[in-house]
This record gives sequence, structure tokens and C-alpha cells, in this order.
Amino acid sequence: MIVAIIPARGGSKRIPRKNIKPFCGKPMIAWAIEAAKAARCFEDIIVSTDDDEIAAVAKAYGAMVPFKRPDNLSDDHTGTIPVIKHAVEWYNEYIKPLDYACCIYATAPFLQPSDLKQGLTSAQNNDIDYAFSVTSYAFPIQRALRLSEDSRVSMFQPQYFNSRSQDLEEAWHDAGQFYWGRADAWISEKPLFSERSAAIVLPRHRVQDIDTPEDWTRAEWLFKAIQEG
Repeated sequence: MIVAIIPARGGSKRIPRKNIKPFCGKPMIAWAIEAAKAARCFEDIIVSTDDDEIAAVAKAYGAMVPFKRPDNLSDDHTGTIPVIKHAVEWYNEYIKPLDYACCIYATAPFLQPSDLKQGLTSAQNNDIDYAFSVTSYAFPIQRALRLSEDSRVSMFQPQYFNSRSQDLEEAWHDAGQFYWGRADAWISEKPLFSERSAAIVLPRHRVQDIDTPEDWTRAEWLFKAIQEG
């Protein structure tokens, strides 16, 4: 059994009601649900939420909300892995034992079904715990700058001051879209960022962190540009 699990709690602070706020004509979470449906690799698509309104929107777009997330997993400090672990254990107990579960973030409107399929193939064909999306940093991280309180500049790694950008090792970061994992890896709470994980590389133009109103506006502009292109 293979399922998608979309964590979507109701307590977003920086962008209130972010998970169901309209984004380019649909509630934000609808884009994640529809990408999961279009991938055609999930027996079920589950939304883990503590919020009745989010649950209603998720059901309207074809997801299951078979349980209400416990309060102890719904605060500002709870990480993703415990939330997915809870959903996997619930599914194992009440539905069927799972082989794989894919965590899909509710705020990932740029997610493509083909990326999800590629992640599943990687997870199934390699001896790994997880497969998740990454993208490259736009600038060399070795030349990052530190600013003091009075705006004075220093380098994090001054030994690279004279290095050419093309001579520096490329660095990657979590794209924050999806995380395929074996069911037992989620239950054991194995770390995501380790040699037991494989990367699914996404182009930078399809990755957008949406944490502030400015991020939201930029993401809508980019999304519309991609759709029109």
C-alpha cells in the first residue's frame, strides 16, 4: 500500500489560514491534492489536520480526512516526521499495512506529478529510507556574508574570497515539496538528511518557499508565468 499524507494544521501565524487561502484561483492545499491525484501512484490521499475548515476543503477536493490530528502534534514546534509517523501508524492499525508514504506539503503549488513518480521509483529501486526534492542554491554558499549589528561585513568562509564561483562545489537545499519514505522509516523516525536518502533534483524556477506575504505574491507571479509559458 502506498499513500500520500498532506500535513496541514490550522495555526499558521505569518500568513493566516495559509493552507486554504486562495492561490491562483484555488485553495492552496488543492494544488497539492490535485498533483497527488494526477500522479496516479497512491491508493489514498490523506490530509492530517487539526482544523475543521481545512478538513472540509480537503474533502471537497478529493482527499481523505479519516482522523483529527492530536493537539500534541499541532503546535508550532512539532516537526514533520512525528506528524507523518502518527498518520502511518493510524493507517497501519485501521486500514492496511503501508509500504510507502509520501509526505506532500500543502503549500507546494509548483509540485508536478512527474516529480512524485520519479521519487517513488527512486525509493523503490534503491536501498534507501527516503527520497525527496532538492534544488541548487543560486549563489555559492562558500561566499556567504555575515552582517554585524552595525551592518559591517565579514565572510563565513574567508578562505574562499579569491576563489572563482565556477571552482566551488555546488550546494543543494531541501525544496520543501515532497518526501517519499518507507513506512518503517517514518515509524522509526529516521533522519531525512543522511546518506540513506536520495535526492530528486528540481529546477530552481519550480521551487518557492512561501512563508511571508511577499513570498506569496512572488509565488503567484511565478506560477502564472509558468502556466502562461
